[in-house]
Amino acid sequence: MTGAVAKHYASALAEAVFKPNSGLSPQDAVNQLRAVDSLFSESKPLERALLSPAVKRTRKEAVIGRIADQLGLNRLIRNFLLVIVSHRRTSDLRAMRREFEAVVDDRLGWIPAEITSAKELDARQREQIERALGTKLGKFIRAHYTVDPDLLAGVRARVESKEYDATLRGSLEQMRRRLLAAHQ
Repeated sequence: MTGAVAKHYASALAEAVFKPNSGLSPQDAVNQLRAVDSLFSESKPLERALLSPAVKRTRKEAVIGRIADQLGLNRLIRNFLLVIVSHRRTSDLRAMRREFEAVVDDRLGWIPAEITSAKELDARQREQIERALGTKLGKFIRAHYTVDPDLLAGVRARVESKEYDATLRGSLEQMRRRLLAAHQ
């Protein structure tokens, strides 16, 4: 149920952010939600207070107001936080933030890619990979990188439902399959 709830709230926030003259860019909204999510997850007393039914809603709203002032949050993000507090959905904030990021990426033409390499890639290598994938797919790539030394060498990318394998392990596996097929 949390996924559907998170998607609902994230979509509503995206509608507000993408309206003309909203006063908040999508990237700023993402950054502000990340800051709030980080603050909530780092402060267990704050998280407990916002989740507790023993703390009155007016007190929670005052806390959100102070947080919004301290972080310099846009009125849309402040209002969003007030809504989730009043609807007792504070525990779903992280899922809402992730869904919001996905909605923003989708609307801006970005697609997520999981890129795994045998060793850490430098900025130039990452840019080349993202450009090559983006050109091939005709979209912008939002890459998430991981390192897997078991790959031996090279890079493997998963984008949408496709996998692109340019690893030494993948090449060896492909060669093995061709040799087996030739001997059958």
